[in-house]
Amino acid sequence: MAPKQKLIIDTDPGQDDAVAMLLAFASPELDVLGITTVAGNVPLALTQENARKICDLAGCTDMPVFAGAEQPLARSLVTAEHVHGSTGLDGPVLPPPATPLQDGHAVDFLIDTIRSEDSGSVTIAPIGPLTNIAMALRKAPDIAERIGRIVMMGGGYFEGGNITPAAEFNIYVDPQAAAEMFAAGIPITMMPLDVTHKAMTTAARTAAIRAIGSKTAVAVADMLEFYERFDEEKYGSDGGPLHDPCTIAWMLQPERFSGRHCNVEIETESDLTMGMTVIDWRQVTDRPHNAFVVGDLDADAFFRLITDRLAKLP
Repeated sequence: MAPKQKLIIDTDPGQDDAVAMLLAFASPELDVLGITTVAGNVPLALTQENARKICDLAGCTDMPVFAGAEQPLARSLVTAEHVHGSTGLDGPVLPPPATPLQDGHAVDFLIDTIRSEDSGSVTIAPIGPLTNIAMALRKAPDIAERIGRIVMMGGGYFEGGNITPAAEFNIYVDPQAAAEMFAAGIPITMMPLDVTHKAMTTAARTAAIRAIGSKTAVAVADMLEFYERFDEEKYGSDGGPLHDPCTIAWMLQPERFSGRHCNVEIETESDLTMGMTVIDWRQVTDRPHNAFVVGDLDADAFFRLITDRLAKLP
């Protein structure tokens, strides 16, 4: 049996973040070392609480959860209550969390864990703004060569943006942090809107999750039905894209995804295109590759994986 992949999830929950966390918790291939939280979809006070509620839901009340950055590196915080609701996890009614918030800062947990585990053995999955990652790299540049891989959700190229015409939300919130991460020389797998917009929670897929009947599955179905309404209105679609779980699914079943190695640069100057991810998909520059950019997935297999794994939770 292959050794478990060690994983830290850096997150700003968010309904799709919740599904990503639950997928990781339900997957025996992964050893989740801890959850670090960042301000993004909602302010930090809510994201750290939401992460703990999700740990409760999965029966993982001993999972270490840390609060991190309250603000982006150089900009005012932009949030997304218009998508995720006032709590960030609107849909189900979840009780106050029993999972404790750890003392100490998320950035220090990231640094200490990367330094203490074998070099190259830890993957980080950032599924919110990249502030904690950039702060860790600033504070401890030595960790860059010790991180096994970053598997992140953010950006877009052919799909454009979802918070501005040019920018995807996670990158737009803290483009400076994204730029520093992409420049750090760490192996990166990038899940942009180009792939996540193909991972659509149709009514049938959400119904299959609800039909599991467990407390966790019903809560997820309630989250998805709330969360879908915004994208259904915006895109005229059946359901909405389930962005963040693409990161965890790629770790589990990379053969279900396709992409190519590219150069990715982040726009940090222009008001018009702030936070744009400029992906050299066509290889028209000689800029060095710094990410494996995913462009497609087997959506049916993706939702089968999520449904099968959610069935393992309480």
